[in-house]
Amino acid sequence: MPDAEDVRRIALSLPDTTEKIAWSMPTFRVAGKMFVTLPEEETSIAVRCPKEERDELVLAEPGKFWIADHEAQFAWVRARIAALDGEDELRDILADSWRQAAPQRLLDSYPELGLPVAD
Repeated sequence: MPDAEDVRRIALSLPDTTEKIAWSMPTFRVAGKMFVTLPEEETSIAVRCPKEERDELVLAEPGKFWIADHEAQFAWVRARIAALDGEDELRDILADSWRQAAPQRLLDSYPELGLPVAD
């Protein structure tokens, strides 16, 4: 089962990522742009997610994903770390959020982190 240290390790392994405390919690940024936070005593994560996908996630897996009231107008979703299906799912979620925040130069430099290939 993944935990906050796994979040930290995976997030910091992504290119040009730094950790910074903001709002009294760890945040992770790519090229200065935030893509994940560790709120709620580090038992959940908040990540970037397009609103239409976010709503589908929450409806499909409400025990895993939810929308914090103060983030409802933004393209962010929360995930309970303990509810994730292991480190692979955590890595996929963090990489997806990283892609949404990363500048094009990083996306071009790290094509292996680019958009997932459709089946």
